[in-house]
Amino acid sequence: MEQALQRGHEVVALVRRPGAYAQPEQGRVEVREADVTQPAAFPDLGDVGVIVSALGISKGDGPGTLVAGAKVLSGVGVRTLSLGALGSGTSAGAGGGMYQGIMRLFVGKELAEKAEADAIALANGATVFHAPDLRVGGVTQTRRNIPLARYPKPVMPPWASRATVAALMLDEAEKPTAGAEILVPVRA
Repeated sequence: MEQALQRGHEVVALVRRPGAYAQPEQGRVEVREADVTQPAAFPDLGDVGVIVSALGISKGDGPGTLVAGAKVLSGVGVRTLSLGALGSGTSAGAGGGMYQGIMRLFVGKELAEKAEADAIALANGATVFHAPDLRVGGVTQTRRNIPLARYPKPVMPPWASRATVAALMLDEAEKPTAGAEILVPVRA
């Protein structure tokens, strides 16, 4: 959110518990209560230009949260950029054999739900980012998005900082890649 504010965007945060949301130090974010598992109460987003979704599964969430999110966001009629996982669904194996083994070990049963959520998002025109392992770190200046079909399979398990992936999602929001469906963010 801080990066979006620094770039001059108006930001709307969709959160389950607005009272627990902490405003960023710089800038102001409009907060709307939203829970993808309660679609009847989902807020109107007709005034939003682009949705950047990093929906994940929190402790205590049962299966279905990612699919519910994809369904709700697909129905709002707003251009959506959705964070997915390299090694799930269409990108299974794209991170290399070692990376795929790590994904099965640590993500395991969530891989099928991630793939289903991606399929829903893609069928409804979203751009999905199949991010590699996310780590703490700054924004890589040599970052770029690569369409999955042109992503070179790495030898070592790929990774990127959360800040770099956020920057790449914002880059895509500002300047869309023609015909993009699945993009892989890399720290080049």
